[in-house]
Amino acid sequence: MPKPYTPNDKWSQKAAELGYRARSVFKLMELDERYKLLRPGMNVLDLGAAPGSWLQYASERVGTKGIAIGLDLEAIEPIAKNVRTAKADALNPTEVREKLQAFLPEGSSIDIVLSDMAPKTSGIKNVDQWKSVELGTAAAAVAYELLGPGRFCVLKIFRGADFDAFLAGLKNDWDVRVKKAQASRDRSFEVYLVMKRKGRK
Repeated sequence: MPKPYTPNDKWSQKAAELGYRARSVFKLMELDERYKLLRPGMNVLDLGAAPGSWLQYASERVGTKGIAIGLDLEAIEPIAKNVRTAKADALNPTEVREKLQAFLPEGSSIDIVLSDMAPKTSGIKNVDQWKSVELGTAAAAVAYELLGPGRFCVLKIFRGADFDAFLAGLKNDWDVRVKKAQASRDRSFEVYLVMKRKGRK
């Protein structure tokens, strides 16, 4: 079970007041408002979803005709009737596919992939950034397999020495925009990549 957090800044306090599990919900809200990512009836895959604030928001946006699926190494406390969660490793494509097959109605597919995954930080910036790129690479691979042209994927990535090469590689298959969220901590070097799948060649 995820540990409860103690509100210690305006975003955390606002999240607690509104009933969201983490301040990170406002990052997704901002991206959604700007890029119109989520709509009623969509099927959403959220990688690294614990403790579940992105799932809470996605559940509200997709409504009763949509499904929000959250996968994480940690268990996620129940959220809503249209939310499905499971323990799974996003670095293991087979695990991801198995969970999706169990959760998605026959004949339906994922409409958007979200990933707020981040490594457990060591305090060594280059190491943490490299691990972040590793997670981002895995999430992008899952999204590439699941999404058709015009579909969106949102990834959190730490900027650093490997960032430019990672970004350049993504642009072969995605139209990519880089966004620093207002709710990100000032000292954080995280950014979000809002990626739209290009047409298949």
